[in-house]
Amino acid sequence: MINVERLCDEFSRLASIASPSLHEGEIAAYLSHRLDDMGADVVMDDAAAAIGGEAGNIIARFPAAGGCEADEPLLLSAHMDTVMPAKAGRVRLEDGVFRSDGTCVLGADDKSGIAQIIEAITAVRAADRPHPPLEVVISVAEEVGLLGAKHLDCSRLRARRGLVLDTSGVGVVANRAPCANKFRFVVHGVEAHAGLNPEQGVSAIQIAASAVANMRLGRVDSETTANIGVINGGVASNIIPNMVQLLGEARSFDEEKLRRQSEHMRHCLEQAVDKARSACAGWLRLPRLEIHSDSDYPALLVRRDAAVLRRLEQAAAALELPLAVGDSGGGSDANIFSSRGVEVVNLATGMQQVHSVDEYIRVEDMAQVCRLVAGFISA
Repeated sequence: MINVERLCDEFSRLASIASPSLHEGEIAAYLSHRLDDMGADVVMDDAAAAIGGEAGNIIARFPAAGGCEADEPLLLSAHMDTVMPAKAGRVRLEDGVFRSDGTCVLGADDKSGIAQIIEAITAVRAADRPHPPLEVVISVAEEVGLLGAKHLDCSRLRARRGLVLDTSGVGVVANRAPCANKFRFVVHGVEAHAGLNPEQGVSAIQIAASAVANMRLGRVDSETTANIGVINGGVASNIIPNMVQLLGEARSFDEEKLRRQSEHMRHCLEQAVDKARSACAGWLRLPRLEIHSDSDYPALLVRRDAAVLRRLEQAAAALELPLAVGDSGGGSDANIFSSRGVEVVNLATGMQQVHSVDEYIRVEDMAQVCRLVAGFISA
């Protein structure tokens, strides 16, 4: 049923529209008209006002076909925003592979998922294949903390199971993904002239460096990772820095391990600041620490025998397509849907080397996933 040329045309159009997070106005307008032309009832929610973006989440509803009106609706979801650098019109198709021109990301994360949803629905309906009611959610601001999904009112959805198309690879689906915490640590030192009286200052950068050096980072164990990803502070090379900010995260499939890793990272900073304070006894100003910690997203934990997985595996078997079920190390909108009672798994779209200007996707892989999605909705 899949029309590969039509799929490529759709992906090319989507990838040619620059849509960095919170600046999805142009692509949201395109998708609203595109889904409406396909026969969906299309609405945009008010997430834009809540997150300070140009557009809200798009919710599109397709009626059932072939006598399946009484069936439970299925959810299909992807996100319309991309990471930076993002530029318009830089998509290239050469030798069956989509790439950018090397100056920006391609945007296959996650416009490949959107194109696959559009083509799968188009193909199934054009072939007069029976399917249940379909609800399509195209979210905004996924790349900056799943903000669109977090501000989506899931009570507006009738679907209780479905697919999120938003992970790398092909022939794989994730039924588990970690929960995560994000941190902002601010170390306050004491400024002084670095050449005239450095002994009167306390370097916030030196405190932070000592703390980070003692942290367990990277792959902590088989279920847990942690990272300090951004460090900034200081004013000039001749001033003892009085402030430095650290942005970091911790992830784990186990909530208790996540709690312990988060406490460990905080403790390393507290120890470093306390040590600096002890060396400054009697000073009017002492080093101090601010800790800002938030839950980023809950874990995705879908049972191996869940109905949504059985349906997807049956579709793969009928089409003789490979499908491996496993874990994903990243969070996605699937984590949010799952935490709100919608049984979803995260299907790989074929995208590779995402979040880099070397991102690419093979047409063959994209079409294979599209066939699987079509089989899933018409099973």
